[in-house]
Order: sequence, then structure tokens, then C-alpha cells
Amino acid sequence: FMEGEAVHFHEFSKDRIEPFCAHFGVCGGCKWQHINYELQKTYKRQQVVDQFQRIAKVPIPEVSPILGSAETKYYRNKLDFTFSNSRWLTREEINSGKEFERNALGFHIPKMFDKIVDIEHCYLQGGISNDVRNSLREFALSHQLAFYDIRNQVGLLRNLIIRTTSTGQTMVIVQFGENDPESITLVMEFLKNKFPEIISLLYVINTKGNETFHDLELVTFSGLPYIEEEMEGLKFRIGPKSFYQTNSNQAYELYKVAREFADLKGDEVVFDLYTGTGTIANFVAKQAKQVIGVEYVEAAIEDAKLNSQINGIENTLFYAGDMKDILTEDFVASHAKPDVIITDPPRAGMHEDVVQMLLRLESPTIVYVSCNPATQARDVALLADKYQVERIQPVDMFPQTYHVENVVRLTLKS
Repeated sequence: FMEGEAVHFHEFSKDRIEPFCAHFGVCGGCKWQHINYELQKTYKRQQVVDQFQRIAKVPIPEVSPILGSAETKYYRNKLDFTFSNSRWLTREEINSGKEFERNALGFHIPKMFDKIVDIEHCYLQGGISNDVRNSLREFALSHQLAFYDIRNQVGLLRNLIIRTTSTGQTMVIVQFGENDPESITLVMEFLKNKFPEIISLLYVINTKGNETFHDLELVTFSGLPYIEEEMEGLKFRIGPKSFYQTNSNQAYELYKVAREFADLKGDEVVFDLYTGTGTIANFVAKQAKQVIGVEYVEAAIEDAKLNSQINGIENTLFYAGDMKDILTEDFVASHAKPDVIITDPPRAGMHEDVVQMLLRLESPTIVYVSCNPATQARDVALLADKYQVERIQPVDMFPQTYHVENVVRLTLKS
């Protein structure tokens, strides 16, 4: 296939609106800014309809109107910014003949791992996020600190991660590419003094060939090693390595849909597959007899157990391991057959062995939460011998993008 770039528009669609961000078209983040939000929601709902008609090919009820996000800007609670000594220059900047600062702190250009667009203002995250990023960039430039060279894997400043909560808490993590104690202390002291509202300030030294730090030790420079999110009075502790839905307010709406679809009466055993940090498991625990969560990432399971403990929830059990290896007949026999299964797999969907196990279990209700309606539709088709689709509810977690979450209620055929 071929890819092209628009160089001139002869006529705009009547539905096109003026993008609000100066970085639109260069940054790969918010690709739907030029579409009004009502139309975005229409397209996202239609995406779900199309996937189920083309891939699932099973009888479905009418897809419910999408649950839109109350906030269409500043809705993310986590952003990752990259330092680079190879700033992306636009065609206009190159043609101007001017000299530009080549260091940048921002986002990767789509499909160009070593080019970073320098971000002045990002509309994805509110609070002090923009101030922290811009202040740290200026501080680094004024002190001639080395921005990371992605190709040659050298440089002090590598990444900046900012996490926030709906309760107003902020965590900042700085990833350093070199172990330079004096410079590291200089940077961290600057952030600590400039932004006293940061309640969790951490850093990590990463000299690996990739940016992931889940296998590395983080240092808490000041404050706490975590922040806390709240939902219906429940507290969820979020560490630097913890997963949490990146739109806190819409996560609440998503979980309410999952709980409604589960239709719990109080005497059910619930299996929460791909439980992550146990957010859904703990969210529905009060309405169930017992909730058993399974997750591949061991650190996430430790978070899930801690979140139950913090909230005084005593009817949850969590297990770490590969889903297809843990969810066996012996596992079910040692606990109880689930009355309700809630599954929230990654974008790739469920492993076929897991689908086959669900068919053998014959639980009365399956609630399938998905960030990828295409793989969800594929799995629904695999379950179709025994299960029928009762309800479909799309949820918009990411305004200004084409991504859509979807929740499906499946019931056992009589």
C-alpha cells in the first residue's frame, strides 16, 4: 500500500471544524480534532456496529448510544513525554531557513521512533502538567543538560511521566539515561522546589535499549511512592508501575456499565479475568458473594490485594499467572463455578484456550469489556455456540481519537 500526505484542501467537509491544538497534524495524539464531538461519537458507535456485523456475524440487539465523555479536553491522568536531541522540524520550519533549538521534550512522531515533536501546550492533561514539562525543559536547556540521543542511546534526560488523579494528586517520574548523581539531584531538587504540589516525586535510571522500567527499581526522591484515586468512596492506590484507566471519570462510567450488565444480587461468585490492579473486582465486590481476579502481571495482583485491604474488602481473591494456564478445571473445582464472568482482556482479545474454557464453564452471564471491538467481535463469534448477545454499550474513553471501548453482556442460551 501507499501512504500520502495532504498538501492542499480544495474544499472542506461541512462537518470539519478548526482544530484547537497548534500541534494538530504533526503530533500523533489527537487525530480527530477536526471532527466535532457529536460526529466523533457517531463514528465510534458505527465502528462497533461494523465490527460486529462484519466479524462476529451473530444476531445482535441495537447498539446503545455511545456514552460520551463529559470532558473532551484535559481528560487523561497519565502522559509520557520523551526527551530528544533530534527535534522534529516541520516543512515550514525547514523552508524558513531559520535556526531552531534541536532539543525537544514531547511526543514521538508517528512511525518515526527517533523524532520528537516539541510540545508547548498539550490539551490532554490538566493540572500542572504543562507547567512541569515546560519548566523542566527550560531548566535543562539553561543548565546544558544532555537530552537523550535515541539512536545512539546516550544522554542524561530520557523520559518524563506525569500522573494525576481526579482528587488533585500529582505524581512525577523522571527517567534518566545515565547514572550521574550530581545532575540527577540537580533536576529532582528543581522539581521539588518549583512544584511543592507534587506529592509523589520519583526517578529511575534506565540504561536499557527501551523505555520500559517495570523491571527497574524506582527511587522516591520526595513525598509518597504512590498517589490515590477515588471512586464511589473506594480508594485505589496507584504506584509508578501500576495500570489504571487513563480517563478517571470515564473509567467510573465504564465500570458502572460493567456492574449493571453483571446484574449482581449478592449471592454470586464472580470471576474477573484480566483483573489488572483489581479495580473492577473491588468495584463490584460489595454486590457479590465472592470475586476471584486473575491477572498475568504479578505486581498488578499485589496492587489488587492492597486495594482490597485499604478498602476493607474481604471477599476478593487474586491470582497471578497466564490466564490460559490458571483458568483450568482444577482451578474452578478448588473455588466455585462462577455465576458471572467479567473479562477485560488486552487489545489482542482472549486466548482461544480461555474462550474454550468459558464455553465449558457455561456461566449464566459473561460481561466482556474491550478496548478493541474487532477482537471482541471475534471472541463473541467463538462463544456463539452457547452464548447470545443481550446488550452492547460503547463508551468513549478517548475523545479526539478513533479509539472506543465497548461492553457486551452475553447470556447462556437456554
